Order: sequence, then C-alpha cells, then structure tokens
Amino acid sequence: MQNSQTRKPIEIKIATVVAVAIILNKATIPELELALKDITAGTPDFFEDEFAILDIEAIAEEKFDWPKVCALFKSFGLNVVAIRNARPEDHAYIRGYGLIIDAVSKLRNEEAPLVAAIEEPKPSAPTPAPQLQISNVPAMVVDTPVRAGTRIYARGADLIITAAVNNGAEVIADGSIHIYAPLRGRALAGASGNTNARIYALTMEPELVSIAGIYRTFENGFPELPAQHPVQIKLIGDSIEVSSMKSAA
Repeated sequence: MQNSQTRKPIEIKIATVVAVAIILNKATIPELELALKDITAGTPDFFEDEFAILDIEAIAEEKFDWPKVCALFKSFGLNVVAIRNARPEDHAYIRGYGLIIDAVSKLRNEEAPLVAAIEEPKPSAPTPAPQLQISNVPAMVVDTPVRAGTRIYARGADLIITAAVNNGAEVIADGSIHIYAPLRGRALAGASGNTNARIYALTMEPELVSIAGIYRTFENGFPELPAQHPVQIKLIGDSIEVSSMKSAA
C-alpha cells in the first residue's frame, strides 16, 4: 500500500458546529423525559443527532447521573457534548464521563473586571457624548434551493433565501430568516437567543420553526391563513405566533 507523501496523518481546520443549548431546571430522569416528550410532541425526528450543551446553573447543587441523562437525551436525538455552569468541584466528575466543561462564556465575562482592576486612574475629562455602536454584519444570501439533508447557518446575521427550502433541509440564523419561496423544511431564527428574530416566507409549510429556542411543529396542520399572503412567525412571550403579514398591517 502506498501513502501520499503530501498527506499528513492529521490535518486541523476550524469547523463551525451548531449546538442546542438546553437549560435544565430539574435533574431527575422522569421529569426530564416528560419535558422532552412535551417539547417533541411525539415527533420521532424532532431533533436529528444535534449536539447539545446542558446548562445546569439553576440546579448545580443537584447530583446528576450523567450516563442516564446523556442516554435519555440521545434517545430524543440530542448528543450531549458539554456541560455549562457546573461547579468547579464537579468538573473532574463530569469530565470522567467524557463530557466537556463549557467555560468559554464564563471566562469572557470574568475578563472584564480583571482589565478594569489594573487600569490606573485617569484625570477627569469632559465626558464625550455617547455613541451608538452598530455591528453591521451582512446578511447571508442563498440563491439556490436548499435540498433535503442540507443545513445552512448564518452566524451573527440574517439569512435571506430566494429559493425553496425543501423537506428535510434546515436553515438557521442568529438573526431573522427571510425566504422568498416556500418553506417546507426546518427554520430556526434567533439561534443565539435573539427573541426579536422572525421568520418570513412567501409560503409556509414547515416541518418545524423555532425562535430563540422555542419550537413549534405542525404535525396537526398549519393555521388557516388568507391565501397568497406572505406569512411571518414571531415570538410572543413563550409562544410561537403565526400570522399573515398583510392581515397584520
């Protein structure tokens, strides 16, 4: 067998991985299982081998049976890879089960006071007028149909699609999603927690929609709306609202 001299045994590249963040307020298996059944509403492919990060800040003092917790989420199509907001004394215990401690966001928050502490006092000076900081991230534009099995993620931006999103496809954006064609697959807007994000489509026939982690499926049919009207989906409290854009005017 011949090996290519230019091919390295290992090549490292930066990859973008989308993970579902799940906040746990209970630690017992029966309560978690019941909650997952409520969320998925019996849809077997509600989650499709997604990566999941479990945030246990609210119940960090609880004792977790991690193999059983991970097996439970796995049975619903969620692969637990990391734990967020665990107590430092529990990190070794968690890592013992092959899980990662997600400490990135916490470290970032802790950097701010450290920098402030080493700054020397500065002489007082006239306070400049506050300036509005605007982060202008261009929207991602997709002009081709999104086929089954394809996943598109617009990180930190809106997602604009001018062709159909087919059944089995998944489109994700940290901002809003605009589809100038039928939406028949899955659309997840506000993926990083933006509750003001919306989903727009000329024709709504989705398998699933989500705003800031709040999901809704339509196995019992889509709400009856006026024909030939674009539809928008937005978050009202903890509920997904579906409405005709013209009727909302």
